[in-house]
Amino acid sequence: MPTAPQTTDELYEELQANQRRPYGRTRTVTAEELVDAAERFEETLPLVRALLELQEAYTYGSEPRKSPVAFARLLTLFDEQPDVFDENLRHLVFWRFKWVAAALRALPEIPRTSLRQWLTEMRERYEKAGLGLQPYYGQAYRLAAHVGEDTDLAFELWAARTRTPLSDCEACEISERALYHLASGDDERALRTWEPVLAGKESCQEEPARSIAHALLPLLRAGHTDRARELHLAGYRGCRRNPSMSGEVGRHLEFCALTGNEARGLELLAENRNLFDEVDSPLELLDFLNGVEVLLRRVEQLGHGELPAAGFPGRTWTVTGLRAEVHGRADDLAARFDARNGTTAHTDRRGARLGRAPLLEALELTLRTRRLDEVAVAPGVPVAAPAARAVAAFPESLPELVARARALDEQGHPDARACWTELRTRVTAPDYTHPDDPAVGPLARLRADLLADEASRRGERDDFTEAAALYEEAAGLYDDAGTPAHAALARAHAVLASAEIPPQTSARAASETPSGLPADGAADTGDTDGTDGIPAEVAALTAAHAAMVRLHAETSGLAPYQEVRLLRLRATALGLRLQASRSDGHVAAVLHEVGLLHDFATRHDIPGQIAGALVLRASTFAISGDLPAAAAETDALVDRLEAHGPAWHLPRALGLRARLRLGAQDAEAAHADLGEALRLAADWPADAVDTARLHGDLAEACMHLGRPDEALRHLTRSAELNLRRGDRFDAYCAYSNAATLSLDLGRAEDCIALLDSLLAEPDVAAGEPDDRLVAQLRLTRARALRAGEDLKAATTEFLALAAESAGWDDDPGSHAMIAAETAVLLAEADEFDRAREAADQALAAHARDPRHEALSNCLRELARLQARQQGSDGLAGALAFLADAGRVAEGAHSAGYEAHGRPLDSALAYEYGRVHAYADAYEDALAALEKALALIGEPGPDNGRAGEWAECVRFAAAMEGVYLERAAPALARLDAAVSRLTALGHTEETEPLTSLAARLRDEE
Repeated sequence: MPTAPQTTDELYEELQANQRRPYGRTRTVTAEELVDAAERFEETLPLVRALLELQEAYTYGSEPRKSPVAFARLLTLFDEQPDVFDENLRHLVFWRFKWVAAALRALPEIPRTSLRQWLTEMRERYEKAGLGLQPYYGQAYRLAAHVGEDTDLAFELWAARTRTPLSDCEACEISERALYHLASGDDERALRTWEPVLAGKESCQEEPARSIAHALLPLLRAGHTDRARELHLAGYRGCRRNPSMSGEVGRHLEFCALTGNEARGLELLAENRNLFDEVDSPLELLDFLNGVEVLLRRVEQLGHGELPAAGFPGRTWTVTGLRAEVHGRADDLAARFDARNGTTAHTDRRGARLGRAPLLEALELTLRTRRLDEVAVAPGVPVAAPAARAVAAFPESLPELVARARALDEQGHPDARACWTELRTRVTAPDYTHPDDPAVGPLARLRADLLADEASRRGERDDFTEAAALYEEAAGLYDDAGTPAHAALARAHAVLASAEIPPQTSARAASETPSGLPADGAADTGDTDGTDGIPAEVAALTAAHAAMVRLHAETSGLAPYQEVRLLRLRATALGLRLQASRSDGHVAAVLHEVGLLHDFATRHDIPGQIAGALVLRASTFAISGDLPAAAAETDALVDRLEAHGPAWHLPRALGLRARLRLGAQDAEAAHADLGEALRLAADWPADAVDTARLHGDLAEACMHLGRPDEALRHLTRSAELNLRRGDRFDAYCAYSNAATLSLDLGRAEDCIALLDSLLAEPDVAAGEPDDRLVAQLRLTRARALRAGEDLKAATTEFLALAAESAGWDDDPGSHAMIAAETAVLLAEADEFDRAREAADQALAAHARDPRHEALSNCLRELARLQARQQGSDGLAGALAFLADAGRVAEGAHSAGYEAHGRPLDSALAYEYGRVHAYADAYEDALAALEKALALIGEPGPDNGRAGEWAECVRFAAAMEGVYLERAAPALARLDAAVSRLTALGHTEETEPLTSLAARLRDEE
């Protein structure tokens, strides 16, 4: 605290503020400071309230050693000054006897006799106060279950008794009864008992998160895998990083280990690394460490003991090292509890957990599936995908391997890349000796080959700066090796890569930001070169083409496969220029170069480059808008490849045809092409046929066909493949779209789990990816939290995003939308002053970059919420929001903006009616609804306004007939509307009207 409270009112305000903080060190330290401050007042009541807050902070902050001390001070005050304690405070004192019992059980240094003495103290005080003993027997049962003795008798003595006001909540007692049946080996009865909690019918601060953690394995054993998966996602969020629920976190780790999700388990362990340091409860720590060890043992059994793992602070850990440390500490804790209790219960339970075999080989828990070999990979480093097909074994002889790599490379064969990878491994080995073999050539030649291969990979990941540098370095080595033709080809590649470097580093990221946030400057990426106003990218590609033509003319001794590649690069440069400029004047030049390429490749019978020329020609027609010609070209291309090959070009050709068919609105045919492309792609490395793009395009086709679940699978597959090849930006974009789609499908927990995983990535945490892309991920997560009814977490995230987006001077429209959503969330939490502030921010940003419909919807919703929750007291504030909405609607009208949903003016009039109705101003409500009806106009058979008109009629009739008690005009209004709608064929819209009319007639 900056300054200690000087009055009791200030103290109470600080206590209330602290109670809104999450449990943890900050809240606990503040509570300790408030107790110190309360002791300076003469009154006892402030100290009582401060001690209550302090004990709560200790209890839920996992500090059981301190909780009994705080309660002892409280109990002394209760005994010495009972008049200070009103009925509510007295109830809290007796309630917290249970907290102390739990705290003492959690400490192995507390003798068993002391545990029994405390329960005796609790019983005597309850009896003396005339209170029912069911809570006492509940604590006696929990002690028996903890010790592992006389559990059945203790359970019966508790469970058979009638609940009292001091009994644990229904959810907690249900959980204890279920755990008893689970310990007895009756999974089915345990799950039946748990059902009200697992279904969300009973809940409290710790439930259902605590019950879910314990129910996961019984659900799997009972075959309820889908429900176990859903509850894992929802339940984990309820306990993660929470020291007082570290045991439950351990059970989620165990669940991952036993369902083939070891990689996710390590990810969750890293997210909860704070628990190794913050859990001060030995019992909670033991439960947590047991789950950790189950996970680590499983990872080690699978041969990945060398992987890094998050563990105790002060050093780095591998899985093997951490498992050994955890094993020793957990064994010691279990032995200490058993020594205190005089049983072997904790050692036996620990052994049972560690001895469990996996329950499922693989259960897909999240939209982002990961393998253990991906866990330790640094961002941007490609990961080998599972082999799609067997590749011929590499020759042991290095000259043979070099010859194979070069031969395959000349053909453009996808297997060349695997050969280069193998060669890179051998050449970089410490004991490598270069062979004196003319067929291999000097070391400089081989190093240049490897650099060219690496440059190609960088270019595929759009890392053009690095690609250009590598190609230039390769060219120098080719010169040193006396191979000028190879040097020329490498320089041509370097020229093209240099031309593809974006004029501004963020230009590509801005233009490819996923939907949901407007692109950062995407509407203006036309940087000019400062000469003739030509866009810099177009000028660079024009210069690159000219340079390659000169290089081609100046280079002699080119082999046909080298010359055809130079022609391909020249055509590609002009194709990229057309793509950047979209100028009809650039089409002929591309087609001319493509013709040269096609003729040369045909003359020298180079099938791969013939196919490449046909792809470039079809793409050129597509870019220029000649879709029939593009379709004809791709049909011919596919026919040729099916007849003559090369086979590895066919998946890309089918993908191109599918994209054209999508553009022609033939989603069914596109889906068929893409499905066939993926089938064929399985025969080739994913990079060679761009399988990631095929999956992304197939997701789009599925959406057009109304198959969102299938689309979701392809989006996540596309993202996974992009990640494996090191293209993290495209991967994050695909995952972002997958998260949005899963949210649209009502799968909020899937969405949150996916985004939590992405946002925990090291490069994201370090701020390396595009900031707007990360903001989009966070915004989608905040919306998912809201959909999942975690309003507190959603509001926190929205507030953070609103604060950050306020600084987006280049994109005030996005800030307007984020601030508007934030305002609505604050209003839902009854924080209307803060909601007003957020709405004002949204309006200010809207003035710079209008978002008419979004702002109007937000302001009307804010007005509705304030009027509904505050009635007439909130009318002035609600009307102020509606006045703002009116100005937004006027601005939209002046700008010629047409809303995609309801027209803004009629929607506003309707909201004026609803707001006045909430404030009991029924005449004003009716007048507003009459205006809304006039603005909507009479419905027609096909104008789509019948539903809105019918709702206004219903609402107006309710005002007249129910609240103003003018049944006759209300019935006349309803009967006329029903007749009108029936005549127009809108029978469904008449149902609410006839229902209201029947009610009014019954009341007459």
